[in-house]
Amino acid sequence: MSPSGRPWSLNFVFLLGMASQGISCPSRCSCQYLEVNCTGQQLQEFPVDIPLDTRQLILAANNVSYLPALELSFLADLVYLDCRKNLLGDDLDFTFIGVAKLVYLDLSFNNLTQVTFSTFSHLLSLVVLKISDNPNLVAIEKDAFANNTWLRHLDVSQTGLTFLDTSTVQDLPNLRLLGLSDNLWHCNCSFLDFITWMMESDVHFPDADNITCYTPAGLRALRMPAAEAQLHFSCLTQLYKQDYVFLCLVGFCIFLAGTMAAWLAGVCAVIYKAHASKGEGEEEEEE
Repeated sequence: MSPSGRPWSLNFVFLLGMASQGISCPSRCSCQYLEVNCTGQQLQEFPVDIPLDTRQLILAANNVSYLPALELSFLADLVYLDCRKNLLGDDLDFTFIGVAKLVYLDLSFNNLTQVTFSTFSHLLSLVVLKISDNPNLVAIEKDAFANNTWLRHLDVSQTGLTFLDTSTVQDLPNLRLLGLSDNLWHCNCSFLDFITWMMESDVHFPDADNITCYTPAGLRALRMPAAEAQLHFSCLTQLYKQDYVFLCLVGFCIFLAGTMAAWLAGVCAVIYKAHASKGEGEEEEEE
């Protein structure tokens, strides 16, 4: 028996396990209990030899351009992933399919271009998602966060977004904080529903003074409350060409229906009068 009270054979296995954990720490990274930190190591690729029981992985400030879904899937217990300030871009669909326990994900300061339903749909436990400071991010699909019902903090500020569908965020029951500042919002009638939702929502919008319209030129730099008033006036009182066409069609249909009704009424009156006259003639002949 060892001084610790364990058999020497068990001590040997324990030390061997500790040694193997130390060996498995990725090169140029530091490893602590359940945490791997590779910040600022100029990594070009996703590091290898990450301990399989890692809960927190920090890859911030590197040059990683691709996250391999297979290698990530080995980290089934991962709950915290920080990939800010890298070169990630283009297609991230199904990348996170094997890390369903992820709670915190930071993809800010990268080269993301779009977010689809398949990008984060497998992250059912996600609470914090940061995709800000992606200047090439120009599209987020309507149902992109449909499966992320636990999401509380979403940051899409300082991107190339010009439009965001209301249902994309309105249907997130636990959302409490939404970053929208310094985007290229196109404040037209299609965006009015989203602005109205912002004004009526209980969600907190940090840096709200910098949530402004970028286009059209007449509304540039206008904050959302003022933009809502302007759009309410212009969108709800202005008739467009298609509206006039619709009204003309409705008027024509009403005119046509009235004409047909009058014609049928006239025909019925003539038939009735002819029938009545015939009946009177027969009665006179009988007398």
